[in-house]
Amino acid sequence: MSRRLSIFYSVLLLIFASPSLLSPVTGDLAGDRQALLDFLNNITHPRSLAWNASSPICATWSGVTCNRDSTRVTALHLPGASLLGTLPPGTISRLSELEILSLRSNGLRGPFPIDFLQLKKLKAITLSNNKFSGPLPSDYTTWMNLTVLDLFGNRFNGSIPSGLANLTGLLSLNLAENELSGEIPDLNLPGLRRLNVSNNNLTGSVPKSLKRFGHSSFSGNNLTYDDTSPPVGSPAQKEKEQEEDKHGIYISEPAILGIAITGCFLIFFVIAVLIIICYVKRKKRQETKPETLTPAKANPKTLPSEKEVSKSRKEMNIEDMEEKSEFNRIVFFEGNNLAFNLEDLLTSSAEFLGKGTFGMTYKAVLGDAKVIAVKRFKDVSVSRKDFKHQMEIVGNIRHENVAPLRAYVCSKEEKLMVFDYYPRGSLSVLLHGKNGNEDHVPLDWETRLRFLIGLAKGLAHLHTQHKLAHGDIKSSNVFLNSKGYGCISETGLALLTNPVIRADSSARTEKRYRAPEAYDTRRSTPESDIYGFGILTLETLSGRSSMDDKKEDIELVVWMNKVLVEQWTGEVFDLELVKTSNIEAKLLQMIDLVQLCTNRVPAKRPEIAKVVEILEEIERE
Repeated sequence: MSRRLSIFYSVLLLIFASPSLLSPVTGDLAGDRQALLDFLNNITHPRSLAWNASSPICATWSGVTCNRDSTRVTALHLPGASLLGTLPPGTISRLSELEILSLRSNGLRGPFPIDFLQLKKLKAITLSNNKFSGPLPSDYTTWMNLTVLDLFGNRFNGSIPSGLANLTGLLSLNLAENELSGEIPDLNLPGLRRLNVSNNNLTGSVPKSLKRFGHSSFSGNNLTYDDTSPPVGSPAQKEKEQEEDKHGIYISEPAILGIAITGCFLIFFVIAVLIIICYVKRKKRQETKPETLTPAKANPKTLPSEKEVSKSRKEMNIEDMEEKSEFNRIVFFEGNNLAFNLEDLLTSSAEFLGKGTFGMTYKAVLGDAKVIAVKRFKDVSVSRKDFKHQMEIVGNIRHENVAPLRAYVCSKEEKLMVFDYYPRGSLSVLLHGKNGNEDHVPLDWETRLRFLIGLAKGLAHLHTQHKLAHGDIKSSNVFLNSKGYGCISETGLALLTNPVIRADSSARTEKRYRAPEAYDTRRSTPESDIYGFGILTLETLSGRSSMDDKKEDIELVVWMNKVLVEQWTGEVFDLELVKTSNIEAKLLQMIDLVQLCTNRVPAKRPEIAKVVEILEEIERE
């Protein structure tokens, strides 16, 4: 008996004394440092990683991210770091608090690093564009927190393991461009938002639970959607799709000629009517010169002279305006501390801020040095009664995420709105710089998220409390309030009137923010607001303007979907966001939200309350 006990204790001593037999899970920053140094010393890396053993690991080691207390390593980003050969076992797997692991675009080879399955807190792992080979592991029960698994562009073979069905929190699975074969298992992952198994050697039919993903997710295989349809990606399938795209409507040559003649007649008729209208308006303007609201060119720090004021009064016909009707006065709303009259406004120093859908916006400095923003309507046609009614509705909206309307002017020829001035500028200015200037400080992730949360809350207030759609959501209409969250300006103007459709860049921008059904019908709805919010969110995530020439006039949503069809990639996101630690899973959730909001079917878009809930959950994570 004592001999057996002696052997037993000897075996235990051997196990715990030999690091080659057991790589213990580390529990402090020193252990994480040693694990990374062991990894660095046992892998080929022609390019230096600049990991200095004597320097602070959390502050200076490239690609290494720690938690807020700087007590553990939580993320390792080494994409394109020229790592070659096989991964040394028992190194990275000792980082027990690791949540994000990115080793994409290196020269790593060998079997799937099975010891990575020891990382129980892992949320996202990216091994794409390497040379890993062999079968995939069958058991993934330790990865209960995993949301992203990206193995794109390797040489993995064998079948897709059914054990992937245990990854119940998985949002994105990319197994494309490998050598996988056999049938696709019925994974049945309701939370899965993105799947790509294209360009493998898979056979059989697509499981029922995965048919919600498009054909592009399965192309380049010998798969069928059912027993009768040809293989996905095969010539027969492509021919079938081409046939489905044809309209099948035959129009004879005489009919085409008739349509062309009728069209030409209508064009000439419209041109003639427009010429007559322009002539009548021009003659009318010559008979009665309208008032104009021209910003004073005086120095913002000084008031205009009495001579200039007198001249301005004469040019703008202020004496006549004051005698015309009640519509010539400034109407103030409750809750503001402004005190000025129409003359003060018209003679104030002004700076042009930008041209939007409904007119131009100016920064005006009043005589008491108060700064306001003035919206001057242009190219809109609305009665004074309707304008005043809508101003009363908008002016009584009070919410911290809706920029308040402080006052308005409604005369026969001039319609003005007075808002608070936000000195930091709009989301558009903070994202892209003013007037295309790229020498600006890029926005961090937290600020961008707060912009979107505030905007969503403001829209929720409009949709639920006032049953009102905004109708003109774009980054130039969103500002930061005093609490650092977004607030939406120019509320309800789209419901007031339909602006003249222009052919300039402003009109093209408007189209790209508008939902397809809203641009066709010129009607704004809560659903079209959700679409605009989705476009603005994508602009905020990508850092790309809706008028970015680099996309060759491709709309943001089309560009995003084109990138995502190929593979889930960081190309969608602004570099400033990619550098943020522990953000991969959050960015993936944001892209899912964008795709939900920009669904071409209005009924399938989420309600704004759900959008707020998703954004606040992302903020809490």
